[in-house]
Amino acid sequence: MDNQLIIPFLEELELEGLNENVDQAISNLLSDWERIKVELEGLYRNRDQKSTLQGMKKGIGLFIQFLYWSNDRQINSKEPISINQLVISPVNLDERLAYILSRPNLFHSYRQLSELMTEQAKQYAKKNIVKKRLSQKG
Repeated sequence: MDNQLIIPFLEELELEGLNENVDQAISNLLSDWERIKVELEGLYRNRDQKSTLQGMKKGIGLFIQFLYWSNDRQINSKEPISINQLVISPVNLDERLAYILSRPNLFHSYRQLSELMTEQAKQYAKKNIVKKRLSQKG
């Protein structure tokens, strides 16, 4: 069975297609995430949970872009995410992302999103190291 995840507020996420160097685009994306992460941490620290929704939506959008780009895929906002078709992804992605999407403004959802970004960054770095080693051998 092909796991498909439907994002309830997908049209609000402002997802971008990949139109530049993948590594540069991902670097820019991770910089954007760091900025949003600092913003969200401040809001949660001040217990301003109601103001976190917009930042979480941006963060979720960045994660979805990162997920697709690191798998060398273009985003198609008209189709649900097919989790099984993504080679590089964090463990239990479908369950964790479903939790975040069902309760986007909770602190635990923020922590999960932050962990997903970290895990995806590690997976992407590993992919690049393997690709570099293979190109040096061949």
